[in-house]
Amino acid sequence: MPAILNPVVVIPARLQAANLPGKPLLDIHGDPLIVHVWRRAVAAAIGPVVVACAEREIQDAVIRAGGNAILTRPDHRSSSDRVFEAVEKFDPEGHFDTVVNLHGDLPAITPAAIRAALLPLDDPAVDVSTVITEITDDGFRHSPGIVKAVVGLAEGQRSGRAIYFSRAAVPAGEGPLFHHIGLYAFRRATLERFVALETGVLEQREGLEQLRAIENGMRLEAVLVANLAPGVDTPADLERLRKILVRLH
Repeated sequence: MPAILNPVVVIPARLQAANLPGKPLLDIHGDPLIVHVWRRAVAAAIGPVVVACAEREIQDAVIRAGGNAILTRPDHRSSSDRVFEAVEKFDPEGHFDTVVNLHGDLPAITPAAIRAALLPLDDPAVDVSTVITEITDDGFRHSPGIVKAVVGLAEGQRSGRAIYFSRAAVPAGEGPLFHHIGLYAFRRATLERFVALETGVLEQREGLEQLRAIENGMRLEAVLVANLAPGVDTPADLERLRKILVRLH
């Protein structure tokens, strides 16, 4: 982790999900999904971990597991808006200068991937950083549930500027496609600026909040990490993650 950073990890979670209602509280081997994500963030050991909850049921589940959870407004337009509210409540004095937004549907995220998201912030020109992994499953290439990141990485290159994100299979032509993982590291001042921006045209069209940053000229850097399991968006995803987490335990 870059020595100059003082991060806090915030995990946004809400019960309302179009494809899988009640997702954060779904059981995985005896614990709610959100508790698995929280444990991964704690294991990354980069700073305090807070769950930003849209509903009290999620807050109660996290607190029962020993975690720190903050209740937020239920009507935020995006996860980063929810994260910002939680950070302001958790740290009103501004002690933490970096905010890691770890989406609450990634119970198999590795601690190493969480730590990797901070690396690009060594460069002061980078506003936001995130992680990507190469798509190796042909079924994922054209799935709209798998968000693709357009990053021009040469062979052997481990990070680069993200030019676009899409639910379509882009870019065209020969070469790898990269799956974007729902994990961002913001400088805190950048996050404050980001949530004050109007929703972007492309953000609305693709349903992807990271396009708001790109549409407003922010530099978003992506780090390539080892193959990671996708998040949980469907009942099939949930069953796949249950099998993966048996192996990880």
